[in-house]
Amino acid sequence: MGSVGTSAGAAGTATAPASNAPPQATFRDVGQNIKEGLPLTPEGREILKARVAGNSKDNPEAHCLPMGIVQLHTQGAPRKFFQTPSELVILYEASMERREIFTDGRGVPNNDPQPWYYGYSAGRWDGDTLVVETTGFRDDGWLDIIGSPLSDAGKVTERFRRPAFGRMEIDVTVEDKKMYTRPFTVRVNQQLMLNEELLEFVCLENQRFGK
Repeated sequence: MGSVGTSAGAAGTATAPASNAPPQATFRDVGQNIKEGLPLTPEGREILKARVAGNSKDNPEAHCLPMGIVQLHTQGAPRKFFQTPSELVILYEASMERREIFTDGRGVPNNDPQPWYYGYSAGRWDGDTLVVETTGFRDDGWLDIIGSPLSDAGKVTERFRRPAFGRMEIDVTVEDKKMYTRPFTVRVNQQLMLNEELLEFVCLENQRFGK
């Protein structure tokens, strides 16, 4: 069964979360609403500083490359969810990207798999919450437009929950000992779009735009 949704407040305009809710993530800066800012390690701080100084020109999305889990969550274009007993497939209008989250009882691979932009995702149900763990990332990940980093040591845990028919909350926890001194959690809100379908989105790697 499929349903189409879109990220609420992708540009940071969402209504304020409840006082006990994680800070709202934004597409530009995942840590924008974290009061003390992201808990960057010295290495992570230097990487972010260099990316900001470069005006985010190396962001994968700018080169039509996969933008990664967190940027996909906060990107404002619609996405479509297909749920079966063995997996959840998410199709994204943005760059026509996709994710597969296996819910058939397998765990994330531990045999040194080939690193991927989206890593390897395995999910399990905890009551009415789908808990998804993802590891196996590339070493040059971007969590947002400005370049908050994610390394190959990273682990992303997502908690999908629908508190109402038309709304989904996704709490995203990032753990990465190379880039952050401790885990941090942000929230993404999704809104249901009824009677809508995804549009074609074409992005060509190494595109050369006219002057």
